[in-house]
Amino acid sequence: MANNFQDDDREDAMIALFDLYKDKTEGRSGIDAFLKIDGKTIPFELKTTSQGSVTTVRDFGLDHIRKWENKHWLIGFFIEGREYYKYGSPSMMAEWIKNKEKYISPDFKLAKLVPAKINLEDMHSIIGKKDVYTYSDAKAIQKMQYKKEQYLQLQDLGQCYSPKRMLEIVKDRAQYLIERGSTLNNPHIPFTYFDGWTEITENHAEQLRIMVHEYFKGLR
Repeated sequence: MANNFQDDDREDAMIALFDLYKDKTEGRSGIDAFLKIDGKTIPFELKTTSQGSVTTVRDFGLDHIRKWENKHWLIGFFIEGREYYKYGSPSMMAEWIKNKEKYISPDFKLAKLVPAKINLEDMHSIIGKKDVYTYSDAKAIQKMQYKKEQYLQLQDLGQCYSPKRMLEIVKDRAQYLIERGSTLNNPHIPFTYFDGWTEITENHAEQLRIMVHEYFKGLR
């Protein structure tokens, strides 16, 4: 495994090594793997690195923070000829996640406050003043962010949009743009963050289950 750094290959090898399983219905944006233990189904985030620091995701935002708050992590290290793994419980990952949340939260608060300040006059300066707005007008604002079905559902004047409804669409676009600009591009978890964490080098599946047991035992 150390010589093959294709993400899917790494992930599949870790799943087999630790006796996890994948739910194919989750897709690429879902949960990487699950562990069944003591009647519980535990979601896992799987990562590997050959550099030390661990890459995460593009466009890291509040949705990832919510997604990762209760996740368990399994990280494979392939460094200087060594291969080992480290398990991170939700509490062990909490500091890094909370720091990232603190960093981006002000921007996401702006993303909610600023669009609310947009009024009809602002909208007129952007797309012109009309009594009725068309599908083309709406799509010129939201572009591919809405599916066709959503555009049609928002029509409140037959097959068109009232100025009030178009204002909602403009505000929604403004929020999307600010939130998109507020995300982080693949923030790395530094190698030092994992200092002191137990290395798993043998009896992988058994060791992982012992560590997960200990985590839940500590919550009682």
